[in-house]
Amino acid sequence: MKTGFILEDLPESQAWLRDALEQSFPGIAIDSAYSLAEAAHKLAAGPAPDIALIDLGLPDGSGITLIEQIQRRSPATLCIVASIYDDDGHIFPALRAGARGYLLKDQPVAGIVQALTGIAAGQPPLSPAIARRMLAFFQPAPSAPGPDLTERETEVLRLISKGLTQAETARLLGISQHTVAGYVKELYRKLNVSSRAEAALIARDLGLV
Repeated sequence: MKTGFILEDLPESQAWLRDALEQSFPGIAIDSAYSLAEAAHKLAAGPAPDIALIDLGLPDGSGITLIEQIQRRSPATLCIVASIYDDDGHIFPALRAGARGYLLKDQPVAGIVQALTGIAAGQPPLSPAIARRMLAFFQPAPSAPGPDLTERETEVLRLISKGLTQAETARLLGISQHTVAGYVKELYRKLNVSSRAEAALIARDLGLV
């Protein structure tokens, strides 16, 4: 027989989560607690549960503490957060502590049941909003657009970043040194730099040297 544990300080929410567990796993034996202290006492006195639904905001601390305790004692226990908090400051510390699911309590019981029954098929019990937040967190940040340089400005930047003087750059490009100086001035403005060294760093980042 499967065993479950619920840590939730609100009686109505505890009853709601119990209903979800019973629908998901018919015949499951469920114990519960209203505080961290009560949960720690009960779990120390008996075998670890197969599954634990754990709230985070409790009168005597954070449910993350219990997740850590359970995982140290019984790594096989499936700890799942059931919370109203959907921000990074709660989601990722809970997952780092060992939670293997994160469900939001603002969804109907049917949504919780669907997430819990998916465990048997290897689906992580995550509320859709949490899954989207996790995906967004791990996606690379969009790269900043490069400076809007003309083809000639790009060529001048490449040459001066390689250490060529303005006279050498003018000779290679077949233009006057005065014209090169004008390009360099415009480059500094567009790149928001004030020295050749700074311009060279940007040229390197752009793959020009």
